[in-house]
Amino acid sequence: MRPYYIFSNGRIMRKENTVYIENEKGEKKGIPIEDIDVLHLFAELDLNTKFLNFLSQQNKLLHIYNYYGYYAGSFMPRQKDVSGELVVKQVMHYLDNEKRFYLAKCFVEGAIFHTKRNLREYEGTEEVQKKIEEEMLGLQKAESIPELMSYEGRVKDCYYHAFNIILKNDFKFIKRERQPPSDPLNALISFGNSLVYTTVLSEIYHTQLNPTVSYLHEPRERRYSLSLDISEIFKPLICDPIIFKLVNNNMLKNDDFEEDVECCYLTATGRKKFLKEFDEKISSTVKHRKLKRNVSYRTIIRLECYKLIKHFLEDETYVPFKAWW
Repeated sequence: MRPYYIFSNGRIMRKENTVYIENEKGEKKGIPIEDIDVLHLFAELDLNTKFLNFLSQQNKLLHIYNYYGYYAGSFMPRQKDVSGELVVKQVMHYLDNEKRFYLAKCFVEGAIFHTKRNLREYEGTEEVQKKIEEEMLGLQKAESIPELMSYEGRVKDCYYHAFNIILKNDFKFIKRERQPPSDPLNALISFGNSLVYTTVLSEIYHTQLNPTVSYLHEPRERRYSLSLDISEIFKPLICDPIIFKLVNNNMLKNDDFEEDVECCYLTATGRKKFLKEFDEKISSTVKHRKLKRNVSYRTIIRLECYKLIKHFLEDETYVPFKAWW
């Protein structure tokens, strides 16, 4: 099974045990449901409840992206493997300030570790690494989640400015702008981060975790904030090296971006280039030190979810993932 990314406008429907995509020209493409892990829709597509019921029966997720290519929402079938005990434990860890703070700090530590790991690959970033190390020392003295987020924010600011040392071909970082991104680099960061978010959300769904109960990010309506928490660890590990590769190898051109009323975004061609690298990245494998076998980046994210479950059930204390290779 693998994720499928749909870019053609038209219709998406069920025919027996096959998903059919019909584009505006009337051309059809069939995908056996057994081949699909998750569907990502980047186009305007008509669908009906018969199709959604089919996805629900087959336990398949559907993520929808807006005109600019950014995450808009998901269709997730009713979870069949649920655990009331685990939900209670998750909430207890949120309500207990000490337990919540421990998990929030773990997510920040994992994120900062991977930002620093990325910088080690590039000459000229030594001063930035020192600044990050200083922030890490301060992080150990933090006593509240706002303090944690403040340290993380300063680290990210240092880190993103180091992109001006790493990146070639006139890609410059000025400041981080998310809603909306105003330049090509911000567009790449936002697009990549949204892909990490939906990937983490998909993996959470396949466990008994409740994606709305979080620790670093405040739980709110209309968002899966646990996915935001876990994504912090994996965004620098997965997304940023893809950006470095695409930019420095001149794989992206000016016409891979469009600007619209102070908003910059990737064109369909640009998104396809990014998704090709993203798919290869999360499917690539490394030798797992504990399991003694090769696992993909996607599996590593799933394992991170299982580690949290063990922590909530008090089987094993959670330690954030830190790449060892």
